Amino acid sequence: MKLHLTGPSNTKLKDTITITGSKSESNRSLLLAALYPDIEIENISNSDDAQVMEEGLKISKGTVDIHHAGTAMRFLTGYFSTQEGKEVILTGSKRMTERPIEILVNALKSLGADISYVQDKGYPPIKIKGQHIVKEKVSLPANVSSQYISSLLLIAPSLENGLQLELVGKITSVPYIKMTLALLEEIGVETSFEGNVIKVSSKANVSPTTLVVESDWSSASYFYGICALAAPGTEITLSAYKEKSLQGDSVLAKIYTAFGVETSFGKNKITLKKTDKIVSAENEFDLANAPDIAQTIAVTCFGLGVGCHLIGLHTLKIKETDRLEALHTELSKLGANISVTDKTLTIIPSIGILKDIAIDTYNDHRMAMAFAPLAMKTTLYVNDAEVVSKSYPDFWNDLKQLNFSIKEL
Repeated sequence: MKLHLTGPSNTKLKDTITITGSKSESNRSLLLAALYPDIEIENISNSDDAQVMEEGLKISKGTVDIHHAGTAMRFLTGYFSTQEGKEVILTGSKRMTERPIEILVNALKSLGADISYVQDKGYPPIKIKGQHIVKEKVSLPANVSSQYISSLLLIAPSLENGLQLELVGKITSVPYIKMTLALLEEIGVETSFEGNVIKVSSKANVSPTTLVVESDWSSASYFYGICALAAPGTEITLSAYKEKSLQGDSVLAKIYTAFGVETSFGKNKITLKKTDKIVSAENEFDLANAPDIAQTIAVTCFGLGVGCHLIGLHTLKIKETDRLEALHTELSKLGANISVTDKTLTIIPSIGILKDIAIDTYNDHRMAMAFAPLAMKTTLYVNDAEVVSKSYPDFWNDLKQLNFSIKEL
């Protein structure tokens, strides 16, 4: 599906958008509910990723195809490793077979898991035979994807002796680790996180519990981008959000003050308001703890005609696509002066944005959604626009609610 986008003619916007639950929280909650049937979940994400996670957890034998869902790949690798009597082959899209899994597999095998590679060593598809795991100590490099770490932490309370996880080196994506630990504590599991060592106690059963999933801050980022590019006085209200969020991407509220967007918190909602603050020509952000908002911020800066230097982006190369190279290619097509390394992105301030450029999305939902706010400044096309269903199926309809003109070609 190819879309032609034009932003609203009246760029002073005012509306309310409801966003479903966080994909990150939903997938963690789903795994915990599979381990402990007394858990119920409310406001679960309607994303493709959450759906394939939910379906994957129901399978006990045969092939589990998670398509493009990297979170499901990591979390289900941990889950099936502990399920005695279950034997599956975990696979996904062509891109998924190019995304490394060896660090997590090695950690699980050191605990006693039975995992083998079906094709290329270090990459999916993988064959998993569930085991009764009694070993309790394992280590991982601290700078790997937090999903590897969370995969181990989520299964930890179901292990006979719990888990002691040592993270070697400088830890990144701390908010996602803390999100996992907070959910474990919410269901009554004892945890500790001191220095580079995380301990999770064993727990055979949990009391009946309802986990209420907060709406997705990553999805909110695109409305921060729209608000930043809109006229002063614009107000966009989003629900349902908490001021004390478990999600690392909630740092958006602080970051976007640099772009003239102020955030006010109400009961289960946030309101974004564009002020007439002058935006600095140069902006630097360390996104090691919130890499999923890098694309949105880069596009926002380009749309505002200001520069940015983004660091801490080392995990972006192993996402749905190499997001750094994808950003370089697509922003360059629009006229940006951009350079990237394996962990940084720099944009030099520029004037003017080329119009009617077709943005390629690389099977990456965030590429489609991050570039959409630029329709406030120019007309553009988005190729394979249906990819947004991975995390935010209602995205294009919600933009129409803000009076974006969206035509399917």
